[in-house]
This record gives sequence, structure tokens and C-alpha cells, in this order.
Amino acid sequence: MKEKPGAVQSEKRTGHRSTNLFLIISNLILSILILFLGYSLLSKLNVFGENSEIDNIVKHKKNMQIEVLNGCGVDGVADSFTDYLRTKNFDVVNTGNYRSYNIDNSIVIDRTGNIINAEYLAEVIGIDNKQVIQQKNKNYFLDVTLIIGKDYKQLFQNN
Repeated sequence: MKEKPGAVQSEKRTGHRSTNLFLIISNLILSILILFLGYSLLSKLNVFGENSEIDNIVKHKKNMQIEVLNGCGVDGVADSFTDYLRTKNFDVVNTGNYRSYNIDNSIVIDRTGNIINAEYLAEVIGIDNKQVIQQKNKNYFLDVTLIIGKDYKQLFQNN
């Protein structure tokens, strides 16, 4: 029995069409994936100018919760710094004594992993960035701890 020549060509065309359709859909999916990955990479590199460091400082300063601790042993120092920071619109949520009164240089401690907050507070008070450290602690419900050292008079003179 002879096959009709048109039937074989019809099957070849159908197979060719399905292969072309598969390639077109695959290329479309890969193109969308590449565009998504490219956009994701560019946004991580901050190419679009979103969330600049200045924006982060302004945004986080408004919500920053601070703890002020007396590490020098002089009565009223933590309260004085608390009052000063509140005049600068900082949210001081705790004031108290540090576990030791032998702190020579005041220290700013970042508690949340956002060191920009701690550096900003250090700048406002006049503490060198070398005295800013990071100690993340999920048990603290605050952003930054300020430990006032024996250098507190120099800090007040700068402000």
C-alpha cells in the first residue's frame, strides 16, 4: 500500500511546527528570566538610586530607639545625655548604669545590624567612629546603646 505524498509532508509540518513552538516558548521564558535576574542584580547594586545612605540615615533616625548607660560613675551623666538627645528628637527608651564605671572612652553599640544608626548617633554626640561597634542582640528591643565614658566632658564641649 502506497502512502500519499501529502500525508507525509503534513506530518513533517506538524512536527516542525510543534518544535518551533517549543523553541519560541523556551526562548520567551529564558528572556523573562534573564530580564528578572538583571533587574534584581541592578537593584542590589543600587543602580536605580533607591535607598541612598542619606535616605537611610533620615529614615532610621526618626525611629531609632536608644539606651543611654553611665559608664563613668559620675551622678547624672546618663540623665544629662538623655535630655540632650531628646532635644535632638532621639527616642531614648532606657537610661541607667553600665555594669562597670571604668569606661574611659564613650562607646556607641549597634544592636540591630544597622550600623548607620550608631554612626549617626556618634556623629551627633561627637564620638569618633572608631568607638562605634556592632553587637547584634535580638533580645534587646532597641537600636543603639550609648555607654558614656570618662570622656563625657569633651563630648559636651563639642556640642
